[in-house]
Amino acid sequence: MFDPVIAPSGTLLGLLQRGRGDGTLHALTAPRSEALAALDHCVLHDPRHDWQVENRSLYYARLYLDLHGGLGEIERHLFDAEDVLTTDESRTGLALAVLGHLASYGRHDALELLRRYAAFGSNWAWALDELALRDDDAGLRALATPVLARFTPDAEGEAELAAAVRDAYEPRPWRLWEEDPRPDVGGRVRAAREQGSFDRWQRQMRPSGPRPGWSVQAVFDWAQEGLERGAVLYVPAARCLTAVARPEDRPEIIEAARTGSDGARGTALRYLADTHDPAVLDLIESAAQDPSQVVVDAATGAFERMRSVAAVERARRWALRPDALGAAAGRMLACRGGAQDSKLVLAALREAVRGEGPDAPTLWTLVDGAGRLGIACAAPVLRHVYRETASSHLRGRAARALAATDPSFAAGFAVECLWDCEESTREVAARHAETGDARVVNRLRRLAADPAEEDDVQSAVRSRIGPDAAV
Repeated sequence: MFDPVIAPSGTLLGLLQRGRGDGTLHALTAPRSEALAALDHCVLHDPRHDWQVENRSLYYARLYLDLHGGLGEIERHLFDAEDVLTTDESRTGLALAVLGHLASYGRHDALELLRRYAAFGSNWAWALDELALRDDDAGLRALATPVLARFTPDAEGEAELAAAVRDAYEPRPWRLWEEDPRPDVGGRVRAAREQGSFDRWQRQMRPSGPRPGWSVQAVFDWAQEGLERGAVLYVPAARCLTAVARPEDRPEIIEAARTGSDGARGTALRYLADTHDPAVLDLIESAAQDPSQVVVDAATGAFERMRSVAAVERARRWALRPDALGAAAGRMLACRGGAQDSKLVLAALREAVRGEGPDAPTLWTLVDGAGRLGIACAAPVLRHVYRETASSHLRGRAARALAATDPSFAAGFAVECLWDCEESTREVAARHAETGDARVVNRLRRLAADPAEEDDVQSAVRSRIGPDAAV
């Protein structure tokens, strides 16, 4: 999947793509046709950089309800010819999740669309999972025949069916179909479930990887073999090393950390960091200058896991380095430094935004650190990250940091955060938003009454508008 193109943050489309609360507020005041066009664009062209963890579906579903939006564009997208040619679930997953939420709000047209897609669409398993949470037994039973027809009655088809039953995220439809008296429905599903259980047992009986009695060198060889196959295994390999290494193996491990293959160096550095070996910090400093990016990543990753006083002291020395180790040192101080490290963390935060932009991965830790240390001078940078990042998770972290550093947060960004796409961000807003704004009171009451809202958000809302709280 290609990285999505995100519109500027000051546009309606850009706000909706980011899942910002201001996107909903602007859409509700914009011309309805313009708002629906932008909303359809977001749902049909998933704007998330990481669609597996970022939330948008409930956010977009609520906006469809508020705008009384039709589902014609979603229907055309789902049943387009491209659905046969491009079967990656990321093409249709967001649209199906939005339909699922709309069905839970009582939109029968969304429920019918999900049923049709589960019967005929390529990403049928996702649609079936959505229906498993929202449809009644009769609706699910009616899908047994078209879903099972996808699997040919030969050995290959039965193996695919067994895998589908075994890997189903929501088992409810399959359990209903098991009860069907027809041999070609209930009989097939029961046989598929038994085969899936047998396959799982066979995999457990044939484990791959380290065995008892392995030597230190065997663990290093395993890690290197994995790297050559494209699998970075130094983390599990380091755990294996903990089981097999003896005190007399330390010189061999240190030598591997200094001059071994990339897989061996990553494994040795991780092991030495986890065991707080006194030589590891110097080894990490040397490895961080290696031309291999795998070794550099292993070294900085091992360093950031360390929690010793010596590691924090070394981070203070390294924080101003203009390389990966300097960036790792800034992140360590953000996580484990004290008030005296505020200037270094702020400098790292500013440098990351200036050098890599508002979506830099390093910002997640630095933003948290600015909030943890209460760095008031970081508020302007945090506000910039909040506005511009395309990551709804990073924006939520910026919101939490602003709540700890920016006195204007309660009357400013906290208000729009009540409409944010991430439940954790809505929770922060529910705890901090200034209730002098009439929109805040109305929104809190709506969230409290919404059955689709997360429990943590509703708990925060009740702490503001419950019987013991005055709004």
